Amino acid sequence: MDIFNFDPGNILSFYLTLFRVSIVLFLLPFYGGRSIPTKIKAVLTLALSLALWPHLSFPAEMFPQNPWEILIMLLGEAALGLTLGLMVRILFSAVQTGGHIIGFQMGFAMVNVVDPLTGVSEAVSAHFLYMCTMLTFLTLNGHLYLLQALSQSFEFVPPGQFMINSVIAAQVFTFSKQLFILAIKIAAPVMAAVFLVDLALALIAKAAPQMHVLVVGFPVKIAVGFLFLGSLFEILAVYVTDFIKGLGPLFLHMLKAMGAQ
Repeated sequence: MDIFNFDPGNILSFYLTLFRVSIVLFLLPFYGGRSIPTKIKAVLTLALSLALWPHLSFPAEMFPQNPWEILIMLLGEAALGLTLGLMVRILFSAVQTGGHIIGFQMGFAMVNVVDPLTGVSEAVSAHFLYMCTMLTFLTLNGHLYLLQALSQSFEFVPPGQFMINSVIAAQVFTFSKQLFILAIKIAAPVMAAVFLVDLALALIAKAAPQMHVLVVGFPVKIAVGFLFLGSLFEILAVYVTDFIKGLGPLFLHMLKAMGAQ
């Protein structure tokens, strides 16, 4: 007599859900950051898997029969997570690129800090704008769109059936080209202000050669840069808001393209 009513098929079906949640979720921004403890990540993975699995209940026959097929399925899940995560990371990369441009214009290119989320050394202005963007992203419930995309991925792309096609590649390249355009738009106010300061200092140096322009120029450029950096937050909030509004349709369009095999 089976006291516990144990069914191996249910375990395999649960594994299909667990594999995607554990791989895809933590390839997405914020959830995959080092600031979240590993134990919290494990608990979140189990909680989401148990919440999604009863509504999915994939048949056990979908589970691969040999280790090579399991490896291929895991690689496909990782590719799915990387593709979805890339769509969001473009925003943060654009902000960081704009921050690097601002830091170079203000003379902060040599002032670097270590990002605790990625472990990468970056300009202090880039890290500051990145943290502001992340807080805005979380305030506007951008992280909930990531969870929504994860749950919708099961509907359009069943486990082990993700394949990269030309449509997905074209969409990724089309969207990624906006990175540098958005970075210039973010850094444009500070770039324009510092350029005018450089132009004014050049005219002063021409009119009064005895004046030490380099000594005066650095504090003036930093002061003007900080002044316009304060006005940058409203512009940054507008870009993040517009990006989050289009995040749901963007993920849905990408998932439909992934499922159109």
